[in-house]
Amino acid sequence: MVEGFGRWRRRASYDHPHLDLPMEPMEPMEKVSLASKFAAFSDHWSPKIVGELNGQHVKLVKFVGEFVWHHHDDEDEMFLVHRGQFRMELRDRTIDLRAGDFLIVPRGVEHRPVADAEVEVMLFEPAGTLNTGNVQGERTVAEPARL
Repeated sequence: MVEGFGRWRRRASYDHPHLDLPMEPMEPMEKVSLASKFAAFSDHWSPKIVGELNGQHVKLVKFVGEFVWHHHDDEDEMFLVHRGQFRMELRDRTIDLRAGDFLIVPRGVEHRPVADAEVEVMLFEPAGTLNTGNVQGERTVAEPARL
């Protein structure tokens, strides 16, 4: 098996890179079907973790209606629309997003997603990011489920 591919990789030795260390198992790479993952849940405003990379969570969320006004002190958020459309309300303007569009909301910017009909959105944000940011309430999801 080729090193670094498949189910095994060479264990790293940063102190002694010339050492021939044993192979260790790694998670197999698998494709993710967004349609299947979105079909696996129906609740709104409750993000689900579907992946993780470089300290970031990839989350899926469905929503309809208005969310709460909030901001994130330390985290930027990326919203990628998979199906449907919504508007991101900012204090000084509104940005309309449709399937295939994405928006990065920088840390500290107060925002509120609003959807007139159900929308499916993929989120990219640092692990541990609270969905309601600086606001705690009934829509706060402290520990999102993993799909």
